[in-house]
Amino acid sequence: MQQLANQLFQKTIRRWVPFWRDLPPQHDLLEKLSLDPGLNDADEKVLLAWMDACLKDNGGEVAARTRAAELGVRFLELNDAGRVRFLGLMADNYAVDEVRLTQAIESWLAADSGERVTLEEELRNALEPPRMKLLTQFNELPQGVKFLVDMREELLRLRREHPKLAPLEADLKRLLSAWFDVGLLQMEEINWRSSAELLEKLIAYEAVHAIKSWNDLKNRLDSDRRCFAFFHPNMPEEPLIFVEVALVKGMANNVQELLDETAPLEDIGLADTAIFYSISNAQKGLAGISFGNFLIKRVVNKLQREFPQLKRYATLSPIPGFCRWLETVEPTLESALLDEGVESRSPKHLQKMAAHYLCEEKQSRNPQYARDPVAHFHLSNGAQIERLNWMADTSENGLKQSAGMMVNYLYELPQIESRSQGYSAEGRVALSGSIEKQLRK
Repeated sequence: MQQLANQLFQKTIRRWVPFWRDLPPQHDLLEKLSLDPGLNDADEKVLLAWMDACLKDNGGEVAARTRAAELGVRFLELNDAGRVRFLGLMADNYAVDEVRLTQAIESWLAADSGERVTLEEELRNALEPPRMKLLTQFNELPQGVKFLVDMREELLRLRREHPKLAPLEADLKRLLSAWFDVGLLQMEEINWRSSAELLEKLIAYEAVHAIKSWNDLKNRLDSDRRCFAFFHPNMPEEPLIFVEVALVKGMANNVQELLDETAPLEDIGLADTAIFYSISNAQKGLAGISFGNFLIKRVVNKLQREFPQLKRYATLSPIPGFCRWLETVEPTLESALLDEGVESRSPKHLQKMAAHYLCEEKQSRNPQYARDPVAHFHLSNGAQIERLNWMADTSENGLKQSAGMMVNYLYELPQIESRSQGYSAEGRVALSGSIEKQLRK
């Protein structure tokens, strides 16, 4: 699937370059920006001069678009080493002007309350690094927003090895957070009649339960299933996040049964439960920009209108950090469980450990919140930890990350907001009676 995702990215690049090269030429610019793929020392000087020209606005908006287009094309043609150097130039040379900022702060502090109002604008401008304008210029280009999303994905990948790129990544995240406000996003249903290109992306971006074939995909889009995604107006063919839903009778407890292509269709007239069995973020460059909770709530509202007989809205979710955590604490907790007469690695043992992990283990940076990322996501959204399911995912990945177990997180509509607030403010974890009982055993 990663290979398919890479192929899609290369296709996207090939589409962008002709669009950008076709923008009107400007004779007052350098004729062409020619760079070695690895960006040598001589190229750096040329590139800085080009970036300076982009920021000066000489020749008006059309000229600025042409410069930015040429800059974008050359960036896409660089190799890994060249892109690191390119991004490093932006990070090092177009940060906040500290002298200007210091002067603006001193002027603001020295002014009386009446003068401060007029000085605030200068202070705001001084806080804005020039590279923000450089990044924003790509917004007006064909596929420019997607270009920046992919640039941030690259920065996220590179910043650990190249920490100097972290401020540039933070600036880009701030820019994208404004552009991808949930109020600007459109929710659309994806079905078997959607474009082949979009369905291909669904296969590539599925991050929870890999889509093995076109038949597998068709099964997930059948009449007893639904798939919804958020889209941005400037990225109409690129899903940002999508959720897959099964309409069933009763609470599903096994993902292989849910995804079985040979199973008969459910009678959606008898369905009383909507099971959210996969939620995938499709754009790695939007990591940390949250809109998954809004998607779930909008899907619930839509399903309520379409299927008023639905009584329950729940997930069938993995426990991605469980086995990794188990390896770090097993000797200590296993000894305690053996003292209680619980056999090592038995179903009872693992379920008790999983219940403890989900409900008691916390993040190191935010010790009031659940350590498991999926648990944190659903608890933040107002769900209750409803039920642990033994051998619910016997796939290789399911056994490796969750010891085969999965969780039902239950969204009880009247209590979603209060549970969300309780968890967000105080770290209160909503638990069903069965989970409480497992913790007490």
